[in-house]
Amino acid sequence: MEHLAEREGQSTADKMTELGMLVVMPTYNNAKTLARTIDGILAVAPKLLVINDGSTDNTAEILKYYEGRIELISFEKNKGKGVALRAGFKYTVEHNYNYALTIDSDGQHYPEDIHLFVDKVITYPNSLIMGARGMKEGGAPGKSSFGNKFSNFWYYVETGIRLPDTQTGFRCYPAEGLKKIKLFTTKFELEIEAIVKLAWNETPVHSVPIRVKYDPNERVSHFRPFKDFTRISILNTYLVLLTFLWYLPKRLLKKNIFELIVREVKRSDEKPLKKSLAIGFGIFFGIIPIWGFQLLVGIPFAIFTKLNKVLFIAAANISIPPFIPFIIYGSYKMGELILGKPEVPLPELSEITLEAIHTNMVIYIWGAIALAIAAGALATLVSWVVIKVRRAMKLSL
Repeated sequence: MEHLAEREGQSTADKMTELGMLVVMPTYNNAKTLARTIDGILAVAPKLLVINDGSTDNTAEILKYYEGRIELISFEKNKGKGVALRAGFKYTVEHNYNYALTIDSDGQHYPEDIHLFVDKVITYPNSLIMGARGMKEGGAPGKSSFGNKFSNFWYYVETGIRLPDTQTGFRCYPAEGLKKIKLFTTKFELEIEAIVKLAWNETPVHSVPIRVKYDPNERVSHFRPFKDFTRISILNTYLVLLTFLWYLPKRLLKKNIFELIVREVKRSDEKPLKKSLAIGFGIFFGIIPIWGFQLLVGIPFAIFTKLNKVLFIAAANISIPPFIPFIIYGSYKMGELILGKPEVPLPELSEITLEAIHTNMVIYIWGAIALAIAAGALATLVSWVVIKVRRAMKLSL
C-alpha cells in the first residue's frame, strides 16, 4: 500500500477503495444533522454503512432517500451504540474490508477530515487511528472536556499509551485487529473497550488532529451522564483489574527486563530515594501475606505515590515460586520471634506443607508482616546506598 502515498492527485475515494476502507456510521434520532453528514461523507468516500439503531424520528425517511447509495442495517428497537458498532465491525470483516472508519451522525465531525485518516493509514497501516478533537476550539461543553481527561487517564493506566482524545467517535479501526478481540459491552463504553483491547493485542495506536463542532441548536446527544458514566466506570474497573493482574506484568516482561531495570536505575531525572523506595515497597508488597493480590493492591499504590513502576514490579516479583518457600519459612521464624514458640513445632524448610501453614497461620501472618516491613526497609536502604555510590563514582570520573 506504500504506492498510494506516491500517487499525487489521487482522490480520497480512490485511496479508500485501494485501502479497503468502509465508513461506518451508527445513528439514533439525529434527523437534524443526518442528511448533511451523509452528503458530506458521500462527497469523499466510496462506501458508507449506516446503522439505524431503532430511531423513532424521521431518520428512516431520510435514509430512504439514499437507497442504493449507502449500505444500511436497521434495528427495530434501540439497542445502544455499542451494539450498532459491533454490527458495523461484523459487516466490515464479513465483507472483506480492511478498515472501519467510524463517524458520529450528530454533526460534530467534519466528513471532509476523512482524508486525514486515509493519509495516516497509508503512513501507519493496520493501526488504530484516533481523531483528536480540538475541544477548546470546537466549543465543547465542560462536562465533555472533563470526561475526556478522565477517560484519557484510565486509558494510559490500562495500556501505557497517552492519547489526547479517547472519547472521539471519529476513528479508524483495522479489521485485522478487530478479528483478534472479543467485545461484550453494548452502549457508549464499547468505544473504550475496543481501543483498550486493541492496544492489549499490540495494534499500533496513533492520533490525528481533527476539527469539531458543537451546535446546541441542532446537536442531539444521547449520552446519559449518570447511567453511562457509571457503565464506563464499571468497565474501567474491570479493565484496570485485568491490567494489574495480567497485561501490565506481561507488557513489562516482554521487554528485556534486565536491561529495562538497569535503565531505570541509571535514570538521572529521578532521585535516588524515589528509586530505592520503589524497590523497598516492591519487596514489601511481594512478601506481605495477601497472596494473589500483591500486584492488584501494590500497583495502584505505586501509581498513586508516583513510584517507579518498573522497579516496583521487578522487586515485587520476589514472590515468584523459587523464593516462596524461603519467604514462608522466614515468615515463620519472624513470627516465632514476635509471638514466641508455638505448641506445634514449626516445620523445617524442606517440610513446609499447606497443613503446616494452616496449623501455624497466626504465627505466619504476623511473621510475614514483620518480614515484609524489615525486608522492605533493608532493600530501601541498601538500594539507596548503591544508587548514591554509583552516582558519586560517575560524577567523580
